[in-house]
Amino acid sequence: MSTPEVLHISSRDNALVKDLKRLAHGSTDYRKQQRIWAEGDHLVRAALGRGVQPAMGVFAASYWPLAAAPYTRAALKNAVISDDLFDAISTLESPARMGFVFDLVPAPALQPGVASVILDRVQDAGNVGSILRSASAFGFKQIIALKGTAALWSPKVLRAGMGAHWGLQLIEGAELGQLTMLTVPLLVTSSHRGSYLHQALLNQELSWPCAWALGHEGQGVCAELEARATGHVRIAQPGGEESLNVAAAAAICLHASATASLAKGCP
Repeated sequence: MSTPEVLHISSRDNALVKDLKRLAHGSTDYRKQQRIWAEGDHLVRAALGRGVQPAMGVFAASYWPLAAAPYTRAALKNAVISDDLFDAISTLESPARMGFVFDLVPAPALQPGVASVILDRVQDAGNVGSILRSASAFGFKQIIALKGTAALWSPKVLRAGMGAHWGLQLIEGAELGQLTMLTVPLLVTSSHRGSYLHQALLNQELSWPCAWALGHEGQGVCAELEARATGHVRIAQPGGEESLNVAAAAAICLHASATASLAKGCP
């Protein structure tokens, strides 16, 4: 690989600095710029570990002399900016002093037979990122975000996902009608109908692959999506709470499906 170009920037009026600040602070600016800002060692390592090529490395001036070669040579171009400018870009309490810009890849086509998670207007960025992390951990590689769901590549969702994004197929702004393409069973959680999840797991009633639909934090899955479901499942709550956080419910359901797939010898 050729030696990367290095730009030294100290002006807050620099166009790149302004673009980076918008990427880091705006929830949907990545759509306008078609680029993603990922800050810190963990997110960067997760991307590089999956062979994702960054468009540019961005380093605080004080960190640049200390940066390891795998980071300084990962992109064809690096920007070294003054510490105060990096602090203005960063949204972290303790700025990581290093970040990368990645090109936003085109959304993939929906794959009918892939284990999937459907997000129906899940609006909290932390919940969405946590669900993506659970999906990646438990073998659900396709995320279908219906309109009204938090922006999947927003900085807050990206941080909450802890690198899971790089291993998932992310479809944003999907319409309900697109779900007719799915050929896998569609499951939703319900507080009043269907088998209890632990019983369905014990009785080997959970299909693999499948698609789990997870709904709005307050309203749950919309009526139209619930009507499309081929199965309804309840999560036992012996402690008596009225409901679970959607990210917690997702982790429980996705883990149960992964357990079922392992029990059946599925990859």
